[in-house]
Amino acid sequence: MATTEEIARRVEQADAARSAKRAAAAQRVGELAQRRAALAEQLGDIERQLGDELAAAQEVMDVDELASFTDVPAADLSRWLTARTTRKTGRTRRKRTTGAAAGEHDTRSGRSTAGTAPTAQTATPDRVPSRASTANGDVEQVERVPVDVG
Repeated sequence: MATTEEIARRVEQADAARSAKRAAAAQRVGELAQRRAALAEQLGDIERQLGDELAAAQEVMDVDELASFTDVPAADLSRWLTARTTRKTGRTRRKRTTGAAAGEHDTRSGRSTAGTAPTAQTATPDRVPSRASTANGDVEQVERVPVDVG
């Protein structure tokens, strides 16, 4: 039968081999992930350049004609061109209303409560109050009344 020291040495030996395999696997995955990230960045740059060139080429030929000259599928060319135009159009930011900037917020709807007067009317199934923006950006309380469609 093995002594306690022998058992500890065997466990340590087995753990050392497993730790070496784990370290090697983690290092390899890390290296491959870094390579992939670098290649993805390069591919993104190339696709941006392709999109720019395709946009410039639109002045003298369409995508189908360019596809026939280059043997690149028109679907790929269109995708790169579309990606370029989608990337160029950013989302516009919403302007904050005075009440929202001051921190007044209706937590139920996510809308600003600035400039609204509290109402004594309660919501019923046939009369549901809601808010609507006016032309100058103020929010006012309006009443929605359902219309019978028969």
